[in-house]
Amino acid sequence: MSTVLIIGAGGVGNVTAHKCAQVPEVFSDIWLASRTLEKCGRIKESVRARTGREIRTAQLDARNTADVAKLIRQTGAKLVIHVALPYENLTIMDACLEAGADYLDTANYEPPDFPTYSYSWQWPYDEPFKEKGVMGLLGSGFDPGVTNVYCAYAHKIHFDEIHYVDIVDCNAGDHGQHFATNFNSEINIREITQKGRYYEDGEWKVTEPLAVKQTFDFPGIGPREACLMYHEEMESLVHHIKGLKRMRFWMTFSENYLTHLRVLENVGMTRIDPVLYEGHPVIPLRFLTQVLPQPASLGENYEGMTCIGCIFEGVKDGKPKKLFIYNNCHHKETYEEVGSQAVSYTTGVPAMIGAKLMLTGVWRAPGVFNMEQFDPEPFMEDLNTYGLPWREKEL
Repeated sequence: MSTVLIIGAGGVGNVTAHKCAQVPEVFSDIWLASRTLEKCGRIKESVRARTGREIRTAQLDARNTADVAKLIRQTGAKLVIHVALPYENLTIMDACLEAGADYLDTANYEPPDFPTYSYSWQWPYDEPFKEKGVMGLLGSGFDPGVTNVYCAYAHKIHFDEIHYVDIVDCNAGDHGQHFATNFNSEINIREITQKGRYYEDGEWKVTEPLAVKQTFDFPGIGPREACLMYHEEMESLVHHIKGLKRMRFWMTFSENYLTHLRVLENVGMTRIDPVLYEGHPVIPLRFLTQVLPQPASLGENYEGMTCIGCIFEGVKDGKPKKLFIYNNCHHKETYEEVGSQAVSYTTGVPAMIGAKLMLTGVWRAPGVFNMEQFDPEPFMEDLNTYGLPWREKEL
């Protein structure tokens, strides 16, 4: 039984708090911290109403290492679950080193003034974490996260060598808004407006943003066109999958979404450099996020489901094999359970599972790790237990 500190009170923070509260034998004491104490309070009331558990809250600026370390010590947290903005990964990791706590996040670090994301800033923490005797688990969401575990599981159980991997992410839900993002708008728009990248024949190849498209048949949904993007889990997976020849990541978008995005780009609203407005510097994308619907508000009227998974091609016992491992998650069902839409749910549940495996010692080692570096079977079992059942389909 352990105390855990969750940093971030958005949609994913809400799910993570609820799911931790459902496992009192592991998470005996839960703290939730955010810059906005009111958001923490709403989650606290929801957790009490749905589970009967009490969680404690605190106001925190996660950009301040000293303040984070101070709160870790005050709460006695053994583990920090970071589900706030990826701009804050490094300050929170520094705080965990200072206070001697384990660390978990769901997305890798991004520098605020440069739209790129890479583990190159976090992997160097491996040696300091080892010296301190603490553990860091990177990317324990769905993609990254579950997709990494799917790859490790496929490698362990189904393939002697995996040659091709296509990670596919389809949200076929309808939230009724003209334009909205399913997680933090600033992070989402920064991500999808970048050039695509994929790994093939030992090198990274670059494409124009959302220019390469392919149709996939998603179970429970049907055929949908998806766009090739770069996604962070590929950065670590290319080092750990034996025999890999190609890895790509695909995500679906409605034509309505893409049309709105093109207009916003054309008029400069996706810019991340400051412009002067009435003598004050304003970052257009950050202003835009203030007028778009908040992701945490989308759940109540959300219809439909998601389908996220990995398509594998490789060899088993000398014979070619093709397999799809995936999950379907229904927006209505997740809202009824925890008051959040499925995109938040598919990130928050794996955050809880990763934390559970760390705290119980099932996944335990000093240093900094990606998800595929541990035995995948306990995580796969917990996905079935805690709300994200997976399926396999021979192709």
